[in-house]
Amino acid sequence: MYLQQFFIDGLGCASYIVGCEAKGVAAIIDPDRDVQKYLSAASARGLTITHIIETHLHADHVSGNSDLAARTGAPIYVHEASGAEFPHQSVRDGDVLELGNVRLAVMHTPGHTPESITLLVTDTARSDQPWLALTGDTLFVGDVGRPDLVGVEAANGLANDMYHSMFEKILPLNDGLLIYPGHGAGSLCGKSIGSMRSTTLGYERISNPALAPRSQEEFVAYAVSGLPEQPGNHTRIKAMNRKGVKALGVVEPKPLSIREALSFFQRGAGLLDTRSKDAYMQAHVPGSAHLEADDQLSNRIGFVFPPDAPMILLLKDPADYERVVYSLARVGYENVVGYLAEGLDIWERMGLPLAAGDVKDIEPRELHTIMQSCNNGDCPVVVDVREPWEYRQGHVPGAVLMPLGQLSGRVAELDTERPVAVICASGNRSQSAAALLGQKGFKIIYNVVGGTSAWMYDNLPIVRD
Repeated sequence: MYLQQFFIDGLGCASYIVGCEAKGVAAIIDPDRDVQKYLSAASARGLTITHIIETHLHADHVSGNSDLAARTGAPIYVHEASGAEFPHQSVRDGDVLELGNVRLAVMHTPGHTPESITLLVTDTARSDQPWLALTGDTLFVGDVGRPDLVGVEAANGLANDMYHSMFEKILPLNDGLLIYPGHGAGSLCGKSIGSMRSTTLGYERISNPALAPRSQEEFVAYAVSGLPEQPGNHTRIKAMNRKGVKALGVVEPKPLSIREALSFFQRGAGLLDTRSKDAYMQAHVPGSAHLEADDQLSNRIGFVFPPDAPMILLLKDPADYERVVYSLARVGYENVVGYLAEGLDIWERMGLPLAAGDVKDIEPRELHTIMQSCNNGDCPVVVDVREPWEYRQGHVPGAVLMPLGQLSGRVAELDTERPVAVICASGNRSQSAAALLGQKGFKIIYNVVGGTSAWMYDNLPIVRD
């Protein structure tokens, strides 16, 4: 048997190839948009991809199943409760998919979603007992799948389903069972997923806080409390995955001159500036959205840029184009027109406007000093973009709660002429919020470095509701 994990930093997504080298066949589980890596891995091992399996319909990233099916001819398998509208073969609890000497047994484990499955993988050349489990978004390292991404109204029911899936189906299995989950650290599909990318059932049994002995009612209360913000654009991503995603095909660089880009801007395209923060602050196109081309781009774009608007990229290096396009496509941003091939020096020589500044990093003590010495009209509005449960545990005095997922719809509540200081837990979400406010024309924007954690570490005043 052959197994290989593919991991995407930032999104924390894990996908897999499982194959039988003796028979030369393989399955891909939970493929992402960049499918060439699966084709290359299969070719290197002499394997033909014959199955494409989804453990569930994802809400945090767009599947590459249609691309992979188009290139291999392999059918897509998904649980019968998925409501999938694309061509597929339905599976149900107890079904077995054969890959030569490798057997994939389908176990229906709803909880994260109604259609979630776990695949019990057996190498029949060695034993008739499962060697490992591909648990999708049911069981993670140190966590279980959150139940609210289908909709908050369904969270309690799915948490009840998760209780039965975990305590009646998965936990009775052997402690030595290897666990390979669908996500790792960085994913928003759990509360606090561990950084290890695999584990054993026995270790999770004794160390996973979600699996501590509880009544069913206590488990449900635990599962629906303290959840992080939902992935940006998650409702649209889920709908795309249910309907079926058009094949992305091969990503080819598309350089655009400034004059070509201007014609797209006139028709409603936006500019995504992916350069470093320093470069952006020195000079940028007014109204552009700024998100660095790092591991967090996929997580942040859904809070900043309209998902269907045509997009032109401003890159630090044209060699980044393919990587950035895949980062965007993974979360449903498929309308990239191309990248600006001429620099901002040429932009300026053409008499086109440039801006500077906009977002300034600020330490908590510096912000506190400003707040102590300012007059009412000059005082920054502190906008806390965490979730309500985080806000209640402790926030900056006078901070206005605007969770990141709501910010774009509530930005009109803020005065663009008044300084705004954006704060979250650690400075991650606040970067996305600052980028959005910069795009909306706010004159002075502070991003609080280290967030509320750093504020509390400095023993600055805190309010608890």
